[in-house]
Amino acid sequence: MTGDRALGAEYFDATYERHDDPWGLATRWYESRKRAILLASLPQESYERVLEIGPSIGVTTEALADRATSLLSVDVSATAVQRARERVGDRAIIEVRDVTTDFPEGEFDLVVLSEVGYYFGAAGLAAVLASIVAALPEQGTLVACHWRHPVSDVPLSGDAVHEAIAGLGLHRLVRHEEEDFVLEVFSRDARSVARRTRLL
Repeated sequence: MTGDRALGAEYFDATYERHDDPWGLATRWYESRKRAILLASLPQESYERVLEIGPSIGVTTEALADRATSLLSVDVSATAVQRARERVGDRAIIEVRDVTTDFPEGEFDLVVLSEVGYYFGAAGLAAVLASIVAALPEQGTLVACHWRHPVSDVPLSGDAVHEAIAGLGLHRLVRHEEEDFVLEVFSRDARSVARRTRLL
């Protein structure tokens, strides 16, 4: 991996000041479809404790709240957090937090790392991934999804992020790859959905 120039709160706050929904999360079919694939790829119907890293304006957060007993979403941008809180209300705890230096304490049954890994830079991503692995319990799951096309001001590619995740030693349950994005599900538990639900 190359690219240690992490993008921080100033970059994202400025982006949200220019656009209410900078990536069209609430309006683009591309985003709606990708979100549906992510949610359908989760190996369990529901989770006790979920961590979402980088909720942006909270569109995916809304959907995750239906699958979680407790949902914590953290974003480095105070502007994004405010918009996510307005959308989601009290269905999730949404905090301003830089996970590269201040990762939430405790274990999480599911960690969602969607469209944010490449902003951390190589060193920041390594720190975040180490924290995620430490936070996953015996059957804990990590779902990661990232854009694959080049972006000039982003320090890492989506493929580089997923190469780093593949080296964590977790079991890969799902790999969905398109020209535009790659989505993978990793878990400490190697069982398939059929085995988890006792169909086999």
